[in-house]
Amino acid sequence: MSDSLFELPSALPVPKEDGACSHLAGLQVPDISLASTAGDSVNLARVHGRTVLFCYPRTGEPGRPVPHEWDEIPGARGCTPQCCGFRDTYSELKSAGADHVFGLSTQDIDYQREVAGRLNLPYPLVSDRDLKLARALMLPTFEFNFMTLIKRLTLIIDEGRITHVFYPVFPPDQSARQTLEWLKANPS
Repeated sequence: MSDSLFELPSALPVPKEDGACSHLAGLQVPDISLASTAGDSVNLARVHGRTVLFCYPRTGEPGRPVPHEWDEIPGARGCTPQCCGFRDTYSELKSAGADHVFGLSTQDIDYQREVAGRLNLPYPLVSDRDLKLARALMLPTFEFNFMTLIKRLTLIIDEGRITHVFYPVFPPDQSARQTLEWLKANPS
């Protein structure tokens, strides 16, 4: 497997639809504030307009090889390429009707700030370190090295209500393009 954070190995296991997000469409997002790399907190229940929230397990750390067992978990690998995909299509997502784009993981806000700067992200990352949002929405999670991580998924939220769910998301480097195509076909 490749140690590059930016490249996806060719033989990654594909995540299967397990119904773990079937309850989400139509739900009101809970009134929870989360730390943001923009320096403020984000409360998705109070964000106006159309929001794209993509959830990912965790981005890799430069200079640290990706653990081989990470590549064996369906849907785990590819957080950096997914973040970069949303970076590279950001202006198109906005033109297609996304008023806001956020990336969310359980990584702490200091690490996320480093990631946002290193990857030159035009959108904020949001930290659900304490799993408040994940638990309130019953988002699918998995355990890795004593960490509880959110499985990869994307939510379209209109005025605080979930209107569409992408799950499972694969391949992760195409997540932003899939979201963009949906936005174009489903104006708010």
